[in-house]
Amino acid sequence: MNDARDCAGHLLVDRDLEALFGSALLPRPGAPPIALDQLQAASLDLRIGSFASRIRAGFLPGRTALEARLEQLETSRLWLGGDGAVLEKGLVYLVPLEEQLALPSDVSAAFNPRSSTGRCDLFTRVLVPGHPRFNEAPAGYHGRLWLEVSPLSFPVRLKRGDRLCQLRLARGEPALSTEELRAEYERTPLCWRGDRPVPAADVRFDDAGGIELHLGLEGREPAGWRAQGHTGVVNFSREGGHDPREFWEPVHAPSGTCILSPGSFYIFASRERVVIPPHLAAEMLPVDVDVGEMRNNYAGFFDNGFGCSETTEGGRQGTAAVLEVRAHDVPFLVEDGQVFFRLRFYRSSGVPTRLYAEGRKQSSYRDQDLTLARCFRRAP
Repeated sequence: MNDARDCAGHLLVDRDLEALFGSALLPRPGAPPIALDQLQAASLDLRIGSFASRIRAGFLPGRTALEARLEQLETSRLWLGGDGAVLEKGLVYLVPLEEQLALPSDVSAAFNPRSSTGRCDLFTRVLVPGHPRFNEAPAGYHGRLWLEVSPLSFPVRLKRGDRLCQLRLARGEPALSTEELRAEYERTPLCWRGDRPVPAADVRFDDAGGIELHLGLEGREPAGWRAQGHTGVVNFSREGGHDPREFWEPVHAPSGTCILSPGSFYIFASRERVVIPPHLAAEMLPVDVDVGEMRNNYAGFFDNGFGCSETTEGGRQGTAAVLEVRAHDVPFLVEDGQVFFRLRFYRSSGVPTRLYAEGRKQSSYRDQDLTLARCFRRAP
């Protein structure tokens, strides 16, 4: 296999990101230094800063300076030092991030929520001053980063240093073409069902270099989880600190179908188990962003090596993808095996020093199935 550096584009892996500490990746003035434990295989966890401004509405940075827009929209300010503060359900907040960028002219950035953020139904997106799109920074960007945060299902306690989102850096266009993805799948099956890989002939490859994958309801009891209304406060950083029964109710699908209630938030899992080879990363994307009945996949970046646990036979079996789903205007029926999301794959600059979850002090989602966020204890 040729080195990905010779390809049209690639994501930077952990050792490349570490090499940019102090140059392209910087702590903002007054923030603690960037720590090595923020590094993942092909991404960097970003930390929230010392305050959260409650604002009347979200906004897209443009010609108006972000600070001027904040002054116009801010109604109050919470300080996040010490034990932090509670961000109320249904309100919008703007939080400075502790990191800032000084990107080279050939390096761009993309951002996404971390898995635990999505599973707590915390809606987040990164704002880059002067850039007219969320969750991205153009090549050569120099400046600060801000995070819009809106708790949608639960009030959430956050504190300075909590990590709600992550960054990945790319040179060029890192996404595989459909032809490249087919060739990768022939070498290493990228999804499994039961104890066998899904044959390439049964896989639906889309025109954008992605694989279409499915909702898995049958064979799981419960088949999913639905967020309760009127709960207590979720302490985001308190691992295993909450009884899931106080925040979630089980969803059953005895006939392989269930009906989503408008406005409710659900956790489901994929029918297939996913394998991300060590030299690739991937992103979970909606099948069709124009479908109005529901939204899925708030968070969906898979670092290199996700699902690469070896079996006793020496093969790879993969790990289920967890799906965050919200129904919109009307009750909506979903069924087992329904095409539910796409998985798009990206080249990386090589095999990372540490693959997904290797050497981490905090628990990971390596063996997840229908797994809630880390702040909830394992559901019975």
